[in-house]
Amino acid sequence: MTALPPPSAKKLGLVIDLDTCVGCHACVTACKGWNDQGYGAPLSDNDAYGSDPCGTFLNRVHSYEVTPAEGAAEIVNFPRSCLHCEDAPCVTVCPTGASYKRAEDGIVLVNEDACIGCGLCAWACPYGARELDAQAGVMKKCTLCVDRIYNDNLPEEDRVPACVRTCPTGARHFGDLGDPDSAVSQLVAARGGFELMPDLGTKPVNRYLPPRPKGTSERPALAPLPQIEATGFAGWLDRLLERF
Repeated sequence: MTALPPPSAKKLGLVIDLDTCVGCHACVTACKGWNDQGYGAPLSDNDAYGSDPCGTFLNRVHSYEVTPAEGAAEIVNFPRSCLHCEDAPCVTVCPTGASYKRAEDGIVLVNEDACIGCGLCAWACPYGARELDAQAGVMKKCTLCVDRIYNDNLPEEDRVPACVRTCPTGARHFGDLGDPDSAVSQLVAARGGFELMPDLGTKPVNRYLPPRPKGTSERPALAPLPQIEATGFAGWLDRLLERF
């Protein structure tokens, strides 16, 4: 079995705002696209457009209808990927040492050369963050885009996970949750961010920001749309449609 390193001072992870996630799946698409290009073996898709599609994803978005104690029912979109737990059970059950946690930044990874696809890590993970890539025969999971965040060949603004870079509503944030002064830690403190299922004792690094009550001053107003004056044919069409 694989031993965990001592808790690291640096804890890289994600903060996901459930208030602004619209469930567009842009993060899912970006994750799939980036890891197909830069993560060794591509993520499999079997019969993607057939009657029995099956594929491997490192990030998924689930949508739930919830009814608050006060107010009408609403849809909450819930992104899910590896939480890079401090006490990661997926690591300690691995019989080959393929699953491991980095001592320098707390990221949990899989050495695919050592993975035998036994699935024990998937059974141990309480968050359903591990998936078997049937074509490659190995377990795969979110890597926090470790090949992006330390890549000096990329512009600085791109040295974040692909899902964070792509999110159109700014619902995903990346940083060092071990540093109380970091932007992500301050965001968690300000919004009452929480860890997922803390009673399990896995100490996940990722945090979720709860939805804010609708129709109250706690929810930020949407910024006004910019006034753009159309010219040419588009301007003529715009003026025509205004008459109706």
